[in-house]
Amino acid sequence: MADKKLKVTLVKSTIGAVPKNRAIVASMGLRKIGRSVVLPDNDATRGQIRQVGYLLKVEEI
Repeated sequence: MADKKLKVTLVKSTIGAVPKNRAIVASMGLRKIGRSVVLPDNDATRGQIRQVGYLLKVEEI
């Protein structure tokens, strides 16, 4: 997993999401639908994606 990156895009609104999941999405740096961020591919990031995967689209870079 060294030097790998993940492109994470918010594809669904967080309005109806659990407050904890909203906080996870915000901590990933995603604020608006359609915005993308590049994050390191590590266990912490994978755990966040697992929690809120229904709101995201994930691509390996």
